[in-house]
Amino acid sequence: MYKSNKPIGFWSAVSMGIGAMVGAGIFALLGEASAISGSAVYISFIIGGVIALFSGYSLGKLGARYPSAGGIVEYLAQAYGTGFFTGSMSIMLYFAAVVSLSLIAKAFGNYAFTFLPAGSSLWWHHFFSVGIVVFFVLVNLRGAKDVAIWERLTVAIKFTVLSALAIAGILYLKPSLLSPSLYPPARDIFFSLAITFFAYEGFRVITNTAEDMPDPAKTLPRAMMASILLVMLLYVAVSFAVFGNLPTDRVIASKDFALAEAALPIFGHIGFTVVAIAALISTASSINANLYAVTNVTYQLAKDGELPEVFGEPIGHSREGLIISGILIVVLSLLFDLSEIAAIGSISILFVHAITHIGHLKLVRETGASRGMLFVAAVLSLLAMLLALIYASHQSGHIPQVLVGFVVVAGATELFLQKIRKRHVLPRIR
Repeated sequence: MYKSNKPIGFWSAVSMGIGAMVGAGIFALLGEASAISGSAVYISFIIGGVIALFSGYSLGKLGARYPSAGGIVEYLAQAYGTGFFTGSMSIMLYFAAVVSLSLIAKAFGNYAFTFLPAGSSLWWHHFFSVGIVVFFVLVNLRGAKDVAIWERLTVAIKFTVLSALAIAGILYLKPSLLSPSLYPPARDIFFSLAITFFAYEGFRVITNTAEDMPDPAKTLPRAMMASILLVMLLYVAVSFAVFGNLPTDRVIASKDFALAEAALPIFGHIGFTVVAIAALISTASSINANLYAVTNVTYQLAKDGELPEVFGEPIGHSREGLIISGILIVVLSLLFDLSEIAAIGSISILFVHAITHIGHLKLVRETGASRGMLFVAAVLSLLAMLLALIYASHQSGHIPQVLVGFVVVAGATELFLQKIRKRHVLPRIR
């Protein structure tokens, strides 16, 4: 794997984690989440953050012991060996990452379109979505150093804008709008995890930076936990700012630009524009960080036998898998609905996380992790997945079919590669 001349340190890794998380989730899906949990959406963000922290603990311990560019792919191979199950889960993880990236690209296109004059062609949505993916494919081809530099810049901008919105919104909030009497039933708050967990799922990209870290055993776990805590604090503060200044029905009506709408009563139209620009920067940053992770995943899968060798061929300072993944992202960004794919992505990732945590229980002597913490991480991931699946099934009958299709395609791909191509997953760290 390509090694940067300036390896990724603690703050660069934290920046990448924040960049991957603070993207389409908070900007594009806040309205969707509020339609489920109303002004209590901040509780859903807290629950999602707690689940992410337990998962982050498990993945951080695994990454410290097995510092591989493949991240979860490596951990699955270490825990479950080189059989059919490991291969299928690895491919499913890759599919989920690509589909999630297509969602973020689509969200970027939607935000960019709002800056065009009224009546502009809807094809501009696609132009912006495709353009941002192509741009960051080129950035990532230059190597890890450029990824880290871009992340530090974009994270600083969007974190500053969102923090300013959160602080000002809290100062001017109307307590009556946050009254518990306005909250929906408790079950709806838990059901909204189908949307809100997507706002955290990007934290796993930090595990893919391990090979570019000088001291991954120390840096990776710390960076993982720090990024999740900072993002959870930000999400809760922003939720208070938005729902403390706007009635829930107005937030739902504004949907994709709810954060910008919340800036109107505080900062006026200038605030609306600034937050909208921050949304563009944020979704772009998320695409960048996640593309880096997808590149490493495809490289690991190709190297260890789970994708055709072409994915692992070097090109520039990256891998050909980046180009192939970029093409898939562009295609998928034209096909899927925003909220549905968020639910599909959340359920898929929660399932893979749960499987990884369960497998980690077999490796505790190697990683030094707490069995109790790992057990809680697995249980919380499974519970959140089931709640999200129940809600998504009620909202859209074809979501379970899509999820089944994910598993079938992953299994069929694995079967083809192992039986026809005679290839097998091999752990990279011995």
